Amino acid sequence: MRLILASASPARLQTLRSAGLHPEVVVSNVDESAYRAPRPGDLASLLAERKAEAVFASLGSPTDSVVIGCDSILDFEGHPVGKPGTREAARTLLKRTRGHSGVLVTGHHVIVSQRTVHRVTRLGSTIVHVADLTDEEIDAYVATGEPEHVAGGFTIDGLGGAFITGIEGDPHNVVGLSLPLVRMMLADCGVNWTSLWQ
Repeated sequence: MRLILASASPARLQTLRSAGLHPEVVVSNVDESAYRAPRPGDLASLLAERKAEAVFASLGSPTDSVVIGCDSILDFEGHPVGKPGTREAARTLLKRTRGHSGVLVTGHHVIVSQRTVHRVTRLGSTIVHVADLTDEEIDAYVATGEPEHVAGGFTIDGLGGAFITGIEGDPHNVVGLSLPLVRMMLADCGVNWTSLWQ
C-alpha cells in the first residue's frame, strides 16, 4: 500500500519513520491564510483536511493508498496561534506565553483508497506548560530561528524542548502527528497499523 504524508514537516516525517512507517512526502501548497474557523481546533482540522484532499486529488485519486494530512495550532487563551513567521513575532509570542499553558491542537485527516474511499478527520489535543523564560533565554532562542517556523513558537523535539516544563497528553501530538490517533483512524478505515511497517 502506498503511504503519503501531505506535509513538509520534517518532525512529522521523522515521527512516522521512528514508528516504522516510511511515507512519500507530497506537499499540498495549500494557502493556510485563506481559511478561518470559529475555534483553533476547528481550524486545525479544516487545514488538515484541505491539505490531504489537495494531495489526494493531485495524485489522480490513486487506489491502494493512504494519505495523511495534519495541521497544528496552539490554542492560547481561546485564540489560534500558528507559526510566528518572523523573529519579532516569535519574540512577542514567547513573552506572552512564558509561565503559562496552552493547548496544542493537531488536526488529522486520513484518506484510505482501496475498493472504496474512506475519509476520517480527528483532532488531537495536548496541554503544554511553558517555562517562565527570561528575556535573555527568549532572545537566544529567537536568534536560532527555530521558533519562527513552528506552531506556537516552540517545539519539544528541538532547541525549545528545554523550555517546556510539562505536557498532559500525547507527546507526539505536540510534534505534529499523534501516532495513537492515526492508528485508530486507519483502523476505522480497515487498515491495520502494523501492515504499514517497513
